[in-house]
Amino acid sequence: MVGKPYRYVLHAILFLLLTGGVWGKYHAVIMPVDKTVKQRMLKGHSWHEGCPVHYQNLRYLTMTYIDFSGKERTGEMIVHKTVAKEVTGIFKKLYKSGYPIRQMHLVSDFGGSDWKSIDVDNTSAFNCRNATGSKKWSKHSYGRAIDLNPLENPYISRNGHIAHKASFQYRKRVHRNKSAEDRAVLLRNNEAVKIFKAYGWQWGGDWHGVKDYQHFSK
Repeated sequence: MVGKPYRYVLHAILFLLLTGGVWGKYHAVIMPVDKTVKQRMLKGHSWHEGCPVHYQNLRYLTMTYIDFSGKERTGEMIVHKTVAKEVTGIFKKLYKSGYPIRQMHLVSDFGGSDWKSIDVDNTSAFNCRNATGSKKWSKHSYGRAIDLNPLENPYISRNGHIAHKASFQYRKRVHRNKSAEDRAVLLRNNEAVKIFKAYGWQWGGDWHGVKDYQHFSK
């Protein structure tokens, strides 16, 4: 039988192995959208006059995350001011659980293109655009939706179509190994999904017909 002190050591070793040796401290900052960030959004076509939410009602976040190589990174994200605090809480729990994130940049860095952001597996939130296959505003346009590791967690249409070739291998939703890419795959009973749901966020993997495994919204 393993004594308590040794169990603690074993748990610590397991954490280090899963996170690639990261043992740091989570940091998050919530800030209003200042002139610099506003200009990035305008130039990057992620916000413009006529969007359903004014930029003054959005918040610019910086948050610590663990990348696919196990290193600590500081990511950035824009969300609605009403969910900003809980989003930093969600990502704190994701960080502590060792959940890996490929990268986290504003969609503005990709010219406001959802396609380009997804194609490099970018985790993002606010983007003033229509919902996929619709003329209505996406929940991303309100800053109340997050796409998490979109290549490993693809949008799959009703007829089974996946737009990004890199996501084809993730059509079948299973865990195959302990690589970062594999651990990024979101399944119903995964800790990452449970963390979002505990805050009242809905998951696109629960949708009927269309599946949007990357998508969380509130």
